[in-house]
Amino acid sequence: MSTITTRNVLFITGAFVTHHSWDEWVAYFNSKGYNAINPPWPHKDGYAGELRSRQPNDIALATLTLSQLIDHYASIARSFPEKPIIIGHSLGGLITQVLLNRGLAAAAVTLHSVPTLGVFPYEFSFLKAGWRSLGLFTSVKKTYLMSFKTWQYAFVNGMSLPEQQHAYDISTIPESKTVARGGLTRAAAVDYNKPHAPYLMTSGSNDHIIPPHLNYRNYKRYKKDNGSILEYKEFPGRNHYVVNLPVWKENADYVIDWLKRV
Repeated sequence: MSTITTRNVLFITGAFVTHHSWDEWVAYFNSKGYNAINPPWPHKDGYAGELRSRQPNDIALATLTLSQLIDHYASIARSFPEKPIIIGHSLGGLITQVLLNRGLAAAAVTLHSVPTLGVFPYEFSFLKAGWRSLGLFTSVKKTYLMSFKTWQYAFVNGMSLPEQQHAYDISTIPESKTVARGGLTRAAAVDYNKPHAPYLMTSGSNDHIIPPHLNYRNYKRYKKDNGSILEYKEFPGRNHYVVNLPVWKENADYVIDWLKRV
């Protein structure tokens, strides 16, 4: 029987996409008896078309920092009557790892997580897909919007062109360069030796921007002999659009089953 008694779940979205990516997951978890929410980032409370209309002059989003973003979700986690289960995708996975390290999660799950500080992402596909978001030599007072060409490579590789275009239209939104740069600072650091609540890290074999061996190196950094539950799972055929792929329920069911047995 699981030692995790809470039914509260906090979903954290990643960069470049709207928080509505989690809508079907929230409904599915709620149908299984959970109390799940997917609150947006600050200044991202809207649908993709609306948020893109503010590009590139959304100064509030442009100047958002990773530390502020992490504290935003830390405050939400603390607002529950008991520690929630925290589930994050991509940069939301990095935030999840930090919140887990702060002792704010009853359990944590990450899907294709951006690595924490200390796990150097030397993979060519990561650099090709993600370096533009840093906005080197450009104004940090303007947001960054991933082009469709980059989206095809970074998120939806292997999908048909109509599927790629539809995914872009409903999901892609402007991003803060300062948040992206924060991943290179102490804001993205965790103590790998610190005991933590149960943690499941998942990856996808077809992910370009966060390739599975990058996730596995992140996983390997955690200390394995401190009594903490730590598991790793690679799913075949998943690209970075994993949250909204037609097979998303297979990932969701694996997470729910894992929560029942830890």
